[in-house]
Amino acid sequence: MLLKNARILIIDDDEDVLIALRLLLKSKVREVVTAKSPNQILNLMQGQKFDAIILDMNFNGLVNTGNEGIFWLNKIKRQDEEVDVILITAYGDIDLAIRSLKEGAADFIVKPWKNEKILDAVQEVVEKKKRVKREPLLAGPETQIVGESREMHDVFVKLKKVAPTDANMLILGENGTGKDLIVRALHENSQRKDGPFVKVDVGALTESLFESELFGYKKGAFTDAREDRKGRFESADGGTLFLDEIGNITPRQQAKLLTVLQNRLVTPLGSNRPVPVDIRLICATNLDLAQLADETRFRKDLIYRINTVDIVMPPLRERGGDISLLARHFAQRYGEKYGKGQLTMDIGFTTKLKSHAFPGNVRELQYAMERAVIMAETDVLMADDLVFSSIEQPAPSMAKPTTTNLEALEKNTILSVIEKNNGNISKSANELGITRTALYRRLNKYDL
Repeated sequence: MLLKNARILIIDDDEDVLIALRLLLKSKVREVVTAKSPNQILNLMQGQKFDAIILDMNFNGLVNTGNEGIFWLNKIKRQDEEVDVILITAYGDIDLAIRSLKEGAADFIVKPWKNEKILDAVQEVVEKKKRVKREPLLAGPETQIVGESREMHDVFVKLKKVAPTDANMLILGENGTGKDLIVRALHENSQRKDGPFVKVDVGALTESLFESELFGYKKGAFTDAREDRKGRFESADGGTLFLDEIGNITPRQQAKLLTVLQNRLVTPLGSNRPVPVDIRLICATNLDLAQLADETRFRKDLIYRINTVDIVMPPLRERGGDISLLARHFAQRYGEKYGKGQLTMDIGFTTKLKSHAFPGNVRELQYAMERAVIMAETDVLMADDLVFSSIEQPAPSMAKPTTTNLEALEKNTILSVIEKNNGNISKSANELGITRTALYRRLNKYDL
């Protein structure tokens, strides 16, 4: 069990309940903190970080609607969206359970409980948190990579292994996934970090500019060559050369690039004297390896040269909880930039975030969060503040299923319908032909 290092907070006005839960959990977890009044919750949370909070839904025994529990659940989530809250009540019914899960509860347990149920609930939320440890941000002057998902964990592991080497790298991924940040992180964590970093969008270079830009030229080499000029290869000597959009260069350009990479020599236009270059090469493209492997489009011998190791940046829609993590990161950044201070996100805001497909990936999320911060009228971001750009096309997996996995198809369908209905659960359930209860179960199942 991963409970040994967990810290649990329990709030219930029944002293017997507090004693029973403390006795049940104290040998399983690092620390159990108890309180009889919910008024103590926020102060306790300010002083320490809890992995889970077990919260009663009714206090003082006057009205048993569960409204008090929902009220304090929202208070907790506004202070720390990441903490998991398990609600317990002696007056449970299906509507109350659905409502609590909708408001962000991790689980709903009815008294009297079975000890196994409590332990399973606590273990589930703790394991979910610990499943992927937060990797340290790979940060430098111009790069900050944020992510905790399993997909990004794999990226971080590979980064740490290959960054100190001189291996040629190929970074793959859809537009907006953050390939530039990965390239920067590779350079800034390499032995060449004190050397130059030179970026070239080779996909935008015409045939006539390709050689002069990359290899340089001598005075008089062509009409406008009024002085000697170093090419990008020479400018990057001792450092890193980043060739972006490598998948868009022509076969003729590929042949010239291959010759330079094989010999590590460049010959400026108008010169017969090769110049040795010492660079680390990193390339990026939004094409996948299957497309690059098409020899009518790209030379295989060049792929081998540029692809000693590849890193695939996952699309945002496959990064799970990273959406909320990145949203908070951008809310903090733009809150400071625009003088809005510390901003929090309403539950409706986060629900709308999680139901969007993000065809534009992290870049789309970044711009959406910047707009939301600018438009926000209070220090709480509301669903109406969040507007997604209409210029982005639906992500392939949302517009047309590309998998035959039933769970993936169901998840994508649910996300698509909820996004279409702007987060309205009732309309979405009706369109899907299921009850609201069934839809909430599926949302919980897929951690949406």
